[in-house]
Amino acid sequence: MLGSGVLRPTPGLVRHLLRRLAGSSGQNACRRVGLIAPAERIRDMLLTILIPVLSLLLPLIWGVIIFNRLASVRQHLLESWSDVDVELKRRYDLIPNLVATVKGYAAHERETLERVIELRNQARENVGRPDRQSGDEQAMVVGVDRLLAVAEAYPELKADAGFRELQSELANTEDRIAAGRRFYNANVREMNQLCTTIPSNIVAGFCGFETRGFFEPDPAERAPVTTDFGD
Repeated sequence: MLGSGVLRPTPGLVRHLLRRLAGSSGQNACRRVGLIAPAERIRDMLLTILIPVLSLLLPLIWGVIIFNRLASVRQHLLESWSDVDVELKRRYDLIPNLVATVKGYAAHERETLERVIELRNQARENVGRPDRQSGDEQAMVVGVDRLLAVAEAYPELKADAGFRELQSELANTEDRIAAGRRFYNANVREMNQLCTTIPSNIVAGFCGFETRGFFEPDPAERAPVTTDFGD
């Protein structure tokens, strides 16, 4: 109203002005003073935080995965060698009985009998790293094969029930040793691959994992122990 020359705002005019302020011009004004953060600012803030975190977290996760794999293969190595070792000890126990049985029929084969016992004792005492032990084991097995070859010349010995049983047990033990050796060597091959190839060799070297040697017979393959019970 025009009274004394002063313009007085009416309630309707006030409401109209407030609606205008709440519109786009009001929002732009608020953004200019920082009352409403733009989406770009939030995104940049998240990237600033996430990139350093992920750059640290991802290598750590990768390292844990590789370490667990190495630890698992090492455990398989220990278990597979334990199985082989059980059969090696069984063979150590069979050989003296085999020698004693052969001696009862072929006492004059003294040199062969003594040599087998000597090789057996040497193999049993020189236990240690499988790759180094394999040489002694192979020499002992060659001696046993020669002893069995001697037995072929004695029909009465071949017909002896005790000898036949020992020969069968020895052949079965040899089969189990061969199977265990294949399993052990497969684990050795996997461990060596992890320890020598990038990037797993980084974790292996840092955590103390090492390559292993194979447990295998002499390159000149011997004939397998056979069980011949004769006629």
